[in-house]
Amino acid sequence: GGAGLAKRLGTLLSGLLECGAFCGIIFGWASLVFVLKDLGYFEGLCQPSATPGPNFTLGSDCSEQDEQFSLVFTIGSFMNNFMTFPMGVVFDRFGTMAARLIAISLYTGGTLLVAFSTPETAVLLFPAMSMLSVGGIFLILTNMQVGNLFGNYRSILITLYNGAFDSSSAVFLIVKLLYEHGLSLRAMFLFLAACSAWHLLRTLFLMPRTHIPYPLPPDYDYGLRCRGRSRSYRTYKDKPPPGEAGPEETPLEPPIPRGAGGIIWSAGVGLTHGEGPEEAGAAPGEDPPGTPFRACACSWLFAWHVAWLSAMQLRHYLFIGTLNPQLEHLARGDHGLVSTYTNAFAFTQLCGVLCAPWNGLILDRHKRGKGPRPEGNWALAALADLRSAVLSLVVTVAQCLLFSVFAAVPVLPVQFGTFVLQVISRSFLYGGNAAFLAIAFPPQHFGKLYGLAMALSALVALLQYPCVALVQGPLHGDPFYVSV
Repeated sequence: GGAGLAKRLGTLLSGLLECGAFCGIIFGWASLVFVLKDLGYFEGLCQPSATPGPNFTLGSDCSEQDEQFSLVFTIGSFMNNFMTFPMGVVFDRFGTMAARLIAISLYTGGTLLVAFSTPETAVLLFPAMSMLSVGGIFLILTNMQVGNLFGNYRSILITLYNGAFDSSSAVFLIVKLLYEHGLSLRAMFLFLAACSAWHLLRTLFLMPRTHIPYPLPPDYDYGLRCRGRSRSYRTYKDKPPPGEAGPEETPLEPPIPRGAGGIIWSAGVGLTHGEGPEEAGAAPGEDPPGTPFRACACSWLFAWHVAWLSAMQLRHYLFIGTLNPQLEHLARGDHGLVSTYTNAFAFTQLCGVLCAPWNGLILDRHKRGKGPRPEGNWALAALADLRSAVLSLVVTVAQCLLFSVFAAVPVLPVQFGTFVLQVISRSFLYGGNAAFLAIAFPPQHFGKLYGLAMALSALVALLQYPCVALVQGPLHGDPFYVSV
């Protein structure tokens, strides 16, 4: 019905706003560092030079200050990934509402810590950024299930939300620009804290208490409702006969045993060869027992996926963590030039929400067009999904290699191209990661597997700190060899 579709669109658009304005703001760290330096955070770590300039930080050796800011980002980005696993367990076990209440509490606490921090209490940035990053990743984890509401566009919406997550890093650019126009850092972060009331209202009215199933039942409803209203968007008489359901409520494939939307798993082995529910040992119309989480987590498919994610994520974290000192090195300390390039980098992050759906088109391309579709055989349908996912992973690797080549060129104007390639590569990376896990594994384990993949990749991402220390120390602010 129209009311049901309006509610789903409200959930979709409000989720896009939530991901695009709040979830991944820590990755705009380079813009916030500019403000924090101007306010004098960690300024005591600067060593006066022989010829101090008008700006203390430019007339001083502030490599230790840069290292401290880099450590804040390293810990925050590590927590963003590492804590996703316990958060995923909470999401799978207790449902959407419990997960979002925890996320909102963390996010609000983080914004308040930044709002009330001062240069004398700069150490508060450590817990603040960690709470912001964990709260943000928890919010997007609860939002990715919204793709289940829109059948043929499931992967596109998952990647779109991840692209919005990338674009949210531009929020700190807005903070920087407003700060330069006289608005205080405290006022801006108090506003972000007040926005938690909106997150709470969305949790109550536009999100389910538990999970959004896939495929979607035709009478599915969610959120708080007026008393006496049917759980369904339509009454029994309004429901179409079987086979005539609308596109949003018609599953792409017949219900897949051991979890719709996932590759058909036999414990610890991988793909089966197309046995139906009866052959798998279940009575007609019943799903067989689900695949254990351990069988999925210990599979080679998951292991190689984590290796793929870890390597490319480390590359992106290194680039973000060393961007400010790299720009200062290439601009030879020109404060205005560094600000210009920092703004350019932050502006390109806004394009993440535009780039990510391209990956979704690759993932969902076999579900459109006039060619034969494998709907009659759920095993073939799952294999078609997996083939599309493999192509997506290959394209993402090629983009990351090209981005790394540009990043290694020590020419300042070339960095404009690096910024563009970085945002395309990053949006493909995270959108593809989430969509692949949704396609390749049973949905009842999505939160745990997504969290485990991010947690394991976070351990690898810890290598960024010694790399940054190497840049700030022996390499004297030149990240060329680290980039190579």
